[in-house]
Amino acid sequence: MKRFSELYWRLDAITSTNEKLAALQDYFAAAPAADAACALHVLSGGRQPRAVSTALLRQWAAEEAGIPLWLLEECYAQAGDLAETLALVLPPAATGTEPEAAGLAELIRTTIDRLRSEPEERKREIVVNVWRRLGMQERIVWHKLLTGGCRVGVSQTLVARALAEVAGVDPAVMAHRLMGRDTHTADTYRQLLDPEPTEQDSRQPYPFFLAAPLAQEPPELGPVADWQAEWKWDGARAQLVCRGGAVAVWTRGEELVSAAFPEIVAAAAALPAGTVLDGELLAIRDGRLLGFTALSRRISSKRTTKKLIAEVPCGFVAYDLLEESGNDLRGLPLAERRSRLERLGPPAVNAATVSAESRPFADGHTLWLSPCLAAASWADLAAARATARSRGVEGLMLKRRSGAYGVGRTRGDWWKWKIEPLEIDAVLLYAQAGHGRRAGLHSDYTLGLWHEGRLVPIAKAYSGLSDAEIVEVDRIVRSTTREKHGPVRVVEPTLVFQLAFEGVALSTRHKSGVSVRFPRISRWRRDKQPADAAGLDELVRMIGSPAVTEPTP
Repeated sequence: MKRFSELYWRLDAITSTNEKLAALQDYFAAAPAADAACALHVLSGGRQPRAVSTALLRQWAAEEAGIPLWLLEECYAQAGDLAETLALVLPPAATGTEPEAAGLAELIRTTIDRLRSEPEERKREIVVNVWRRLGMQERIVWHKLLTGGCRVGVSQTLVARALAEVAGVDPAVMAHRLMGRDTHTADTYRQLLDPEPTEQDSRQPYPFFLAAPLAQEPPELGPVADWQAEWKWDGARAQLVCRGGAVAVWTRGEELVSAAFPEIVAAAAALPAGTVLDGELLAIRDGRLLGFTALSRRISSKRTTKKLIAEVPCGFVAYDLLEESGNDLRGLPLAERRSRLERLGPPAVNAATVSAESRPFADGHTLWLSPCLAAASWADLAAARATARSRGVEGLMLKRRSGAYGVGRTRGDWWKWKIEPLEIDAVLLYAQAGHGRRAGLHSDYTLGLWHEGRLVPIAKAYSGLSDAEIVEVDRIVRSTTREKHGPVRVVEPTLVFQLAFEGVALSTRHKSGVSVRFPRISRWRRDKQPADAAGLDELVRMIGSPAVTEPTP
């Protein structure tokens, strides 16, 4: 634990990429394999289930520190970081206690993993025992691991470079291996560093190439003929990996979701061996897109039943060919990769099955080819983009025809030209203090719309205001608070904000009956009074069609 804690604080104190790379290399070269495996999971952004609730941690810490809970909560509101707050209020480690000698893997196994199955009384005993053994800095790191919120400021690309150096392999090979690999154990970590190809390599996806938001006017990109334009689908990015007689479906989040999409796996089994497709998982019924909220039901389901498949039928739309007959094509120009993709069999993946019309998905198929939009000018593409929302897509993708398939968000060759967000004027109802840089300031907002003479909450927003505006809103929140429920303040409805969002759907999981996607504040409407804010019926009308709804869980 001490070695990982030192790495955490070393990375926290530096900004230089080369220095961070050196810190990672030093750690992986020296750490035992079991510890390195656990550290890699954290550094790569792996899922960290919470071992104990933060409410219990706050209660136990207040009791150990001999202070009232409200005082700890006030300290948390000012510090903005729960892990740091707990470490600061707790008494120092017991005098004469031996320094914590357990490695990261052992500490996780004997405390964090164990806590998930223990009764509350025993949980407290384990937690307090660790508190009395750890020093200040190690406590903070352990708290973050304990609550599932340990985030370190390094990219996966940097981690792959460090591991590649330690293993003596090419960084691209290491990045490929890291995709979707479970590195929780010492054995899997050793396999990761094996300079020879491993059996698991055959099932791995490639690192995803990500598009950057288009920041300039499209004509500034040069001749339109240099670019391939496609729809930006409202689905989940994925790769179909067909190797060794098996099919694997990987999401961009490195989740293996093959079991959730048996119809796609069955269709992809007809593809030639050694094929890897990049594309999008989509929920589609009767040739119409159902949207991401419907798709998420399939992805998150623990059991993919026949009933669920019938309710949310899905398919895969392919827009790139990354591997053909076992050969890596990523270094070829996009135009060549696209040509090969269009020639790929079986007929289920065929350019003829898809058009750019409003019903592009042929019934009876599960795999499609993403259509390219024909355009003689940027004005033609702008006109097509204007129809995106009515088609259920998010805008256009612009891909340089001469570009190779990159790794991560490499700017220049792939751009996402999204449609303008939907907007509606809403009233501030609740506010909560932020964390980190915004500790002590009320920067997390719940906004509402009018419905039958009262304001109904419809979304939470955490971004959009400037630092100066947040300070000003914080003063207003404090002076107009009607009630306090823990960290949440109920305020007098005095402020109106313009809420921007990407999409809207009917929902049975929200009290308002409606959910919005990616909400954020676009501006403070100082020119409007709460009575001027929009009604819930206006938001519902933005849905466009009741067929695009959020399914009941």
